[in-house]
Order: sequence, then C-alpha cells, then structure tokens
Amino acid sequence: MSRFTVTSTALDGLVCIQRQRRGDTRGWFSRLFCADELAAAGFRQPVSQINHTQTRRSGSVRGLHFQHPPHAEDKLVSCIRGEVFDVAVDLRKESRTFLQWHAEVLSGDNMRSLLIPKGFAHGFQALSDDVELIYLHSEPYAPGAEGGLNSLDPMLAIAWPLPLADLSDRDAAHPYLTTDFGGI
Repeated sequence: MSRFTVTSTALDGLVCIQRQRRGDTRGWFSRLFCADELAAAGFRQPVSQINHTQTRRSGSVRGLHFQHPPHAEDKLVSCIRGEVFDVAVDLRKESRTFLQWHAEVLSGDNMRSLLIPKGFAHGFQALSDDVELIYLHSEPYAPGAEGGLNSLDPMLAIAWPLPLADLSDRDAAHPYLTTDFGGI
C-alpha cells in the first residue's frame, strides 16, 4: 500500500508528494521517506544527507539555493512544524520551463512535501513563526559548488505572499540574473 500520492507540477520533474496519515486514538503515523516508493517519483539516489532547519520569524526567506554539477542534488523538502511558501526555480538550460518557478504551501498539518530534482534552485518563506523543515539530499553539501539566486530578482518575479522580514546577508548578496544567464 502506497503511503504517498504524487502529483506533477507545471515544471518538468518537480512533483508534490502528499504523505498519508494513519491514525487512531493514540495519534498518527506518517512515512516521510521510502526509497522504493519515491524512486518512481524521481528520488532515485540514496539519501546522502538529512538537514533540519528552524526559522523563527514569519516573513523570513531562506534561499534560493542550488549546487552546481557535478554536485547537483535531488531534495525532498518537508515542513514538520508551522507553514511555509516553498519555491523551486527551474535552472536547467534545456528545459521548456527554464527560469519558471512553482510554489507549494507546505505545513506540519497538510503533510505535503516537494521533491525537487537536480537543476533547480530552492527557497522558502516562513508563513508562521517557528517553522521547522527537514531536507533529504541525494548529494552531500559541497561549499565550492554552492550557488544562489536573489529571491527578489525581477526576472523571476516570485510572488512572495508576505513582505520579507528577514533575509541573510549571503542571500541578499546574490546578484540578479541577466538575459545571458545560461542555466546550470
């Protein structure tokens, strides 16, 4: 029996994973990851790294981050506390959805995850205080391969639902894209 419902988005390869909750009088159980079931959705490599993040203030933005090849990674992003506006941007130069973005509201209550394939940038805005996310990565973090997009880039025109409350100095320093950006 599958513990996930997989829904395609308008961006090639980017899928939304709806986790199934099984419960009784004691509470509930939900599977966060299953290699066999999620391979069909696009997560085909072993999990190399798991990260847990907390964002304190509603309106805060983290991202948009990616890793350059050969360190590009698949990510499974799940919100386990609070609520976020989770964004993926297609950076694959040969893709028909190049430089388009898609967002999903992920929350501890809605049991939704975003499976982000290699070649995408990722970021989110906290829609509530004290948000916690779990990231499963197919590749380890490689500092020399790190890249980022400016979350306020007019070329992307991401419709953040709240005014930006916090943005790290590093994320704010990412330059805007130019028309000659060739992707990754």
